[in-house]
Amino acid sequence: MNEKLDALITISEPRSPISEAYRTLRTNLDFASLEQALKTLVVTSAGMGERKSTTLANLAAVSAQAGRQVVLVDADLRRPTLHQIFGLDNEVGLTSVMMDEALSASPPLQDTAVEGLSVLTSGPLPPNPAELMGSRRMQEVIAALAEQADQVFFDTPPVVAVTDAAVLATKVDGVLLVISAGKTRREYVRTAVQRLEQINARLVGTVLTNVQMGVGFQGYY
Repeated sequence: MNEKLDALITISEPRSPISEAYRTLRTNLDFASLEQALKTLVVTSAGMGERKSTTLANLAAVSAQAGRQVVLVDADLRRPTLHQIFGLDNEVGLTSVMMDEALSASPPLQDTAVEGLSVLTSGPLPPNPAELMGSRRMQEVIAALAEQADQVFFDTPPVVAVTDAAVLATKVDGVLLVISAGKTRREYVRTAVQRLEQINARLVGTVLTNVQMGVGFQGYY
């Protein structure tokens, strides 16, 4: 498996401060699920270029490293990137399952270098991503994947740019919002939170990327 280890720092540098931060994120999500299940999770961002997909890929990796069966789904049917991050084929994927009900029992999951972590790539891009996200068929696919894994994570487009993430957020247990320090505009963050609140999505937290760590923090780890 030829993975981009520069993006998957939790694999290439498991003892680094950044990898430890991902494990802390995993623990925080575990605490968020104590009173209400958090088996299916949408990860989105306020805007473009906030390292949303990279963040999700590393979160999925550390979750699998904890001994869980994790399915990572590329539900960004506009600019999918998970197949590139993991070096996987993208001829079949989520859209293939959406179109062929027979694939629900045995979806085209692809193994990764991380034991317990499999990826369902986007598959061929459709002309109507938002409609697919809101369909009854999507609900069935989510249920089928949840039966096969301990956790199912969905990568989606930025919630401010298009409606895909908001639509899918109504069908899962929670939403994680990725924000880039020094890049994401405050009004975009406010708009993102407002859109999620309007549909009664369960926003379990935010992840701040592109943070410059102090020397003291790096020395501690």
